[in-house]
Amino acid sequence: MNRVRVRIAPSPTGDPHVGTAYIALFNYVFAKKNNGDFIIRIEDTDRERFNATSEIAILKYLKWLGLHWVEGPDVEGSVGPYRQSERGDIYKKYVDELLEKNTAYKCFCSSERLTELRETQRSKGLPPGYDGRCRNLSKLDLENNASNNLPYTVRLRMPSTGQTIVKDLLRGDVTFDNIKMDDQVLFKSDGMPTYHMANVVDDHLMNITHVIRAEEWIPSTPKHIILYSALGWKEPVWIHMPLLRNSDKSKISKRKNDVSLEHYFNEGYLKESMLNFLALMGWHPDGHTEVFTVEEMADKFDFAKVHLGSPIFNVAKLNWINREHMKNKSLDELIQLATPFYKEAGFSVEEGQLRKVISTLRDGVDTFKDLVAKSSPFLKSSLENFQALSDVEQEKAKSIFQREETPRVIEMFLDKLANNPLSTDEDGKIIIESMKADLELGPGKILPVIRLLSTGHLKGPEIFKVITTIPKDELGRRAKEFIDHVS
Repeated sequence: MNRVRVRIAPSPTGDPHVGTAYIALFNYVFAKKNNGDFIIRIEDTDRERFNATSEIAILKYLKWLGLHWVEGPDVEGSVGPYRQSERGDIYKKYVDELLEKNTAYKCFCSSERLTELRETQRSKGLPPGYDGRCRNLSKLDLENNASNNLPYTVRLRMPSTGQTIVKDLLRGDVTFDNIKMDDQVLFKSDGMPTYHMANVVDDHLMNITHVIRAEEWIPSTPKHIILYSALGWKEPVWIHMPLLRNSDKSKISKRKNDVSLEHYFNEGYLKESMLNFLALMGWHPDGHTEVFTVEEMADKFDFAKVHLGSPIFNVAKLNWINREHMKNKSLDELIQLATPFYKEAGFSVEEGQLRKVISTLRDGVDTFKDLVAKSSPFLKSSLENFQALSDVEQEKAKSIFQREETPRVIEMFLDKLANNPLSTDEDGKIIIESMKADLELGPGKILPVIRLLSTGHLKGPEIFKVITTIPKDELGRRAKEFIDHVS
């Protein structure tokens, strides 16, 4: 068996898409499972939509995910270049070969004529497709058109009878009637190949053994098979993965979901979580394991376990997976990963305090941005947090301070703060319990007051954790400032 070689071929026309990462993951894992090669090729023949920064971003965020390739535009290999825009002479060679064999032909139809043709077909309820006007031009017509320098495209001469069978590893045989497929454009009038031509030529010359891509490419696959045959080449193994879907089963799109990898990077999702989530979109190791690493996925991977349903891109599920992976991280690693998000939010926090804050909050946050947001009770003054509350919340807080027993609670809290240690959670519990006993009041009368004095918030983590996470002298300063402005 030939060495397994797989690839992804993203188009640099926009933000790096989660769908690209999804397909890249399955290519990467299949290569890893089989000690094969994972390659990246940039499909940049659509020069009107080409965006140079898009390529940079695609590579950046795939590297963030750890989906490393052995050959690509930034990794030298023996079958490059790895950008299609740099392979024009290669495609021209094979287009000329197809024209010589008469398995392709020159089409001189203008874009205006093709638009009119589509509109006519649509008005008659016919499927859109080329009508073959230039399919059998005479030698004289071709010579006259050439002498007049008429622009042309090159089309694949599809068979008009019989069937083409796509042997898909996941779906079995998928049969297409050749008469229903029009003559696909292979070479555009601007001298650039179409996706179909470049895709087939590159996959063959790069020795790709398995084409793992999204199911939306199934209708194009019979044309690719015929093109392989026309060039005398063996087709690869076809594997078409189920498309990622919105909750309404429509194809995932930015109108209904954040689809940019950059978004999830900036929100502070772990790369392990993103890959774990994307893996579950198309595969499951055993029917019950939900949290795993890429290494564990590769160890157990088998295309027989790929499910062909409509995988729903459920951010709530992604959040749950991310929380689970965050729980599995050491505190030191979480601090290292979270620090840039604290800095971006403008917090300059001493590592010892950051350690306490993250330790307190880590099990109840979805992302690092969520962690930073929930850190405000610990890192901002009580007054600042209070002033950020809504008018309704501020009125509720003030009503707590107007209760008859509140002055006694405040006085005792400040006394306990001054005269008791407050280094551990147990110290915090002792202070709370002693206040309940000494004041003969329930927690509903005591805890809201302490929380407001300490954080300016009405809710948050358990109060004993709050008062042992904030430095003791800071607690006293906050409480007095809050009392001066709110009482």
